[in-house]
Amino acid sequence: MAAEQIERTQWASFLDNVTKSLIGKRAEIEVASLDLGAQIEVEWAPLIGMTYDSKDDLIEIALEGLDHLIRSPRELFVDFGVGDIVAIAIADGDGNRQVVKLKDPLALTAPSVAPSPDSTR
Repeated sequence: MAAEQIERTQWASFLDNVTKSLIGKRAEIEVASLDLGAQIEVEWAPLIGMTYDSKDDLIEIALEGLDHLIRSPRELFVDFGVGDIVAIAIADGDGNRQVVKLKDPLALTAPSVAPSPDSTR
């Protein structure tokens, strides 16, 4: 995995493109701060999208059932795995670090249907 810093001027377009490519992924958000330590805010919820609003200086991460807001973001790093993004780390103005881990949803095979007793005659 290789982490790459994204320049502030690219945040809006980067997050818009990430949203388009990550629809259907699951996300876990971990918030780390000196006051609280590391806390998991949400575990593997469906990702709806990510945006950066330069006017309000705010990154929004929308998940099913949760809107995670990062005010006054200072740095944004993306961690690439084999051909895909595995995590995005964002540092805010208070020194807190938010790590958004991404994964594909579990793909289950359809259950097999047993033949009915009438079909064997």
